[in-house]
Amino acid sequence: MATPDIWRKSSYSGGGEGNACLEIAHRRTHIAIRDSKAPAKGILSLPSPSFTAFVDALKEGVFRDTVTHVPR
Repeated sequence: MATPDIWRKSSYSGGGEGNACLEIAHRRTHIAIRDSKAPAKGILSLPSPSFTAFVDALKEGVFRDTVTHVPR
């Protein structure tokens, strides 16, 4: 039997209902990621070390010049 994921949002998710962010859930060997505005649309699952490396790269600004804002 599978156990349900426990999703959590960033403390930086902003005002309002705080649903303009990503949510993560810790699984046994992976980190699951979903859009808090549309949680039923899909989940991205990364091995824990890959997720950690990705977050570290974000903190270092590695993607700063390559990411563009996509209007809603």
